[in-house]
Amino acid sequence: MSTPSPAGGLRQMRPGSVSADNPQGSVLADNAPEARELGLYVHVPFCAKRCGYCSFNTAPLEDGAMVRYLEALRREIDLLGALAWAPRVRLSTIFLGGGTPSLLTADELAAMLDRIRSHFELVADAEITVECNPESVTRDKLAGYRTAGVNRLSLGVQSLDDSILPRLGRLHDARGARAAFEAAREAGCDNLSVDLMYGLPGLDLDGWTRAVEAVLDWQPDHLSAYGLTLDAGSLWGAAGIEGLPTEDTQVDQYWRLARAAAARGLEHYEISNYARRGFRSRHNQIYWHAAEYLAAGPGACGFVGRMRYANVKATPRYCETLAGGDLPVASFEHLSERQRLGERLILGLRVSDGIPAALLETRLDGDSRLRGFVDEWRARTLLVDTGDRVRLTEAGFLLSDALFVELL
Repeated sequence: MSTPSPAGGLRQMRPGSVSADNPQGSVLADNAPEARELGLYVHVPFCAKRCGYCSFNTAPLEDGAMVRYLEALRREIDLLGALAWAPRVRLSTIFLGGGTPSLLTADELAAMLDRIRSHFELVADAEITVECNPESVTRDKLAGYRTAGVNRLSLGVQSLDDSILPRLGRLHDARGARAAFEAAREAGCDNLSVDLMYGLPGLDLDGWTRAVEAVLDWQPDHLSAYGLTLDAGSLWGAAGIEGLPTEDTQVDQYWRLARAAAARGLEHYEISNYARRGFRSRHNQIYWHAAEYLAAGPGACGFVGRMRYANVKATPRYCETLAGGDLPVASFEHLSERQRLGERLILGLRVSDGIPAALLETRLDGDSRLRGFVDEWRARTLLVDTGDRVRLTEAGFLLSDALFVELL
């Protein structure tokens, strides 16, 4: 999972407005975090093969590319650590997303984490997550990750149908997915998440049910399930794809998972995420609580102070910028109070804990049309009041995009 992409309206800037000798020139230097604890997202862009549905910022793993990227990342971490406010903050989470972070060797990952620790204090129980593809991991590699300090893995299974996986562009099969899960457990990983996708071409309700039940039989600590979207920037978004299930079938797939997960004791704590008690993703909750986080790597997005920013996307340009001694911030936006409120509402309603009722009331004040819309959702039991909080129900999760558009 990549960091949430910034919305339109970010101010573009020349990459390299800061150097190690002049950190005061950086927009990051001028926007110190409000919180003492931050998350850190690190983007590892490389993939052995790009999946048809993927719209994330990826790059082919060409000869020498990983070495150049890691050198640039070291420089970026050094520059972030040189910011005047860096000694005042601690990292509560580190999340390596991609791309395919599990293309990193254990030694490369250990060196990266050591570099981060040399500049930033980590809280004692910091959550450190690595996204992994099944075909790129072994027990020994994952044991090395654990020794380096990784305490959470997210395994990108997506499907267990061997007729669908090649069409997605995935390089593993169902047996390989199960073997990767077992390798993670054998390596000592006791906080293990699995990613699945529904709404895939050729996926009927029975096939989805078999995959869900099989993965739940593995007893993961966390499960993420995303409905297929044909996003701009993906191969399928550009060219289209045949064989997609009907909207009714996709809705049935959503409900089949929600009920199966509940029957196994997993809480549906966010629209696309389920967890055993105590195993919610701490890093992703930073996003959903509209809290602050740093970003490193090509195309990575961060949020500090009241500023949202994005790094240079192209990996060669990212490396060139850092080779020149500059932070690779390409765009930024200072959020208005209205934007900040909208994000807190939308992100907060993604989670089952919901939001303070008073926060929603602030948005509804003086807007009779929106108040009527929200009242209708309450009447339909899509939105419910629990004490001093408001939250979406399971049915509300399914239709949430319609509400979020209105809240903006």
